[in-house]
Amino acid sequence: MSVISRMRALDDAGDARMKGPILAILFGCILMLQTTHAQDISTLDGRWTLDRGQSQFPKEIGFTADWLSDAIAADDAANGRAAGGGARSGGRGGRRGGGGAAGRGPVSNRQPPRESLDDAERVALLTNEVRMPPVQLTIADTPTAVTITADNKQPRMFHPNGRIEALDLSSRVTAELTTARDAGRLVVTYHVEQGRQLRYSYSRIASPEQLLVDIEFVEPKGGETVRLVYDRPGANDTASATAAPVASSATQLGGGAPTDAINQRPDAALMGLKQLGVVIEDLSAQAAGCGLKQDALQAMVTKRLTDAGLKVLRYSDEEPYMYVNVVTTSATYGFCVSRYDVDVYANTPARLSYGKDPVLLQAQLLHKGGLAGGVAAAHGDSVMKGVQEYVDAFASRIRNANR
Repeated sequence: MSVISRMRALDDAGDARMKGPILAILFGCILMLQTTHAQDISTLDGRWTLDRGQSQFPKEIGFTADWLSDAIAADDAANGRAAGGGARSGGRGGRRGGGGAAGRGPVSNRQPPRESLDDAERVALLTNEVRMPPVQLTIADTPTAVTITADNKQPRMFHPNGRIEALDLSSRVTAELTTARDAGRLVVTYHVEQGRQLRYSYSRIASPEQLLVDIEFVEPKGGETVRLVYDRPGANDTASATAAPVASSATQLGGGAPTDAINQRPDAALMGLKQLGVVIEDLSAQAAGCGLKQDALQAMVTKRLTDAGLKVLRYSDEEPYMYVNVVTTSATYGFCVSRYDVDVYANTPARLSYGKDPVLLQAQLLHKGGLAGGVAAAHGDSVMKGVQEYVDAFASRIRNANR
């Protein structure tokens, strides 16, 4: 073999040795890009708006009232502690066996422990958060921490490491929770009290782009489930559907885009508003037991709006109207918790971007919501004060928009 042939053979061998590492590096880069892309798809990052039409959240929902009695009876049965027909002698709190209850099955002779004041407030606060879910969620998702901001409330930070954390629910009550990632989902489990958990599962789907929040009330007897569906802002937003100025006739609505410029001034939707209907949602028996009165709430709202110079139409939801809804939960020791919401709605015709004919839509012009908790004797006044504050704030904004 000539010298030139030997040199060529050495070059070919070197090329072969170099190709292997180069291909391995390229393959690794491709895998990294794919992994990064997959992580981006699974992240919960961004702003999300509640889609009420697709969500499933019954108005009356919560933990079962008799869960502890049933759990104790099941525990007694599993351990052979039947109250009737047994042969055990009465120890502390026990009963001697008899033949009269042989066919009735196991019955516990123990009373459920009384719920503490902190437990009662924790149950009420967490349950009301499910009954009145936030309209907006803002999520910052990182590998070590997930921060969730509901509407304009205090952000909550969760660490998906499976360790127990403490979260302040109010100035005096905390809740222990654990957070973990499971098959692309973020699972947050609140330890409410003995035998009760509230489990949130956050997941994201790509098409249509939605955030799913599955909530489960976990207790020995089983539990209720709720599904909340959130879209990207604008996907199913009434405001975007009604962004174009409403024309005076169906002919104009059915035509092309209106030529009038959109008024983008702050509170432009309140300009020209001089009268409001008032609708107070019926109060529950629990609300009445906690000192709330339907007539007093109606009279207070009507007076505050009238004093602000607005004409009030009682029990009317045809014109723009103010809607007040109070959901109250009462627990042991006479402790009450209420979620109260004040909204201003208007019904308006609009042609949706995907539709041909105009439809009647309900637009939410204003919204505020809050929580109040305390003993029954003072609870009614506390809720009335909170609602009055929101009514006065809305009346001031309407007045300022019409100056």
